[in-house]
Amino acid sequence: MASIRDDVSKYIKKKYKASPEYLWKRYPSFAVYRHEDNRKWFALIATISRDKLGIDSTDEVDVLNVKIDDLMLRDILLHQPGFYPGYHMNKGSWMTILLDGTVSFDEIRNMIDDSFIDTASKKKKDKFRQPKEWIVPANPKYYDIEHAFDNADELDWKQGAGIIKGDTVFMYVGAPVSAILYKCKVTEVDIPYDYEDKNLKITALMKIKLQKRYKPDKFTFDRLKSEYGIYAVRGPRGIPNSLSAALK
Repeated sequence: MASIRDDVSKYIKKKYKASPEYLWKRYPSFAVYRHEDNRKWFALIATISRDKLGIDSTDEVDVLNVKIDDLMLRDILLHQPGFYPGYHMNKGSWMTILLDGTVSFDEIRNMIDDSFIDTASKKKKDKFRQPKEWIVPANPKYYDIEHAFDNADELDWKQGAGIIKGDTVFMYVGAPVSAILYKCKVTEVDIPYDYEDKNLKITALMKIKLQKRYKPDKFTFDRLKSEYGIYAVRGPRGIPNSLSAALK
């Protein structure tokens, strides 16, 4: 498959005005991209042999290294073709992506965008942060989420870390339902709230507005696990592009 290295480089240059830096004479194919203000890296493009990633081949391949702070999403992606723990980077917070067509260019662009935000200064985060999609858990033992939207299309909900106005949340209802039931838009955040008991602590609320309902047998936990690599929903988490497309 043909490399899309040039397409990736052009995308970074056009969107973020970042030029490649070639820092090592020994590795002339290694191109680093970083923020102008804080000088942090947000991407690295390189040509390496496939066996460096544990692939049974010595053929060379172009790869992209990106930062990923959503560790649950990272675990999901590592079960999908073309994604590997960061090569020559911190494997807990960086990923390596094949640029040979295994991963779609659209998904690669999303990963670059997320990496740019994850490594940006606060000022730049506020400027570039794009709306994100999350799975948010709801426990029917403590709240009747199955009937929450029967009489209203908007409600207050515990605000998850990282969620901002304009984001989309998919409400995953726990056992015995064990399925995604709702798609909602976040319309307001940072609503002061103070609640704590042995099961729950809430310091801020967000308003979410219903956009779509799903049948309980549509996006079940078994399907999330077998098709999308989601093995647990314990807190707000990002979702892979494949699931995002299916939920639309």
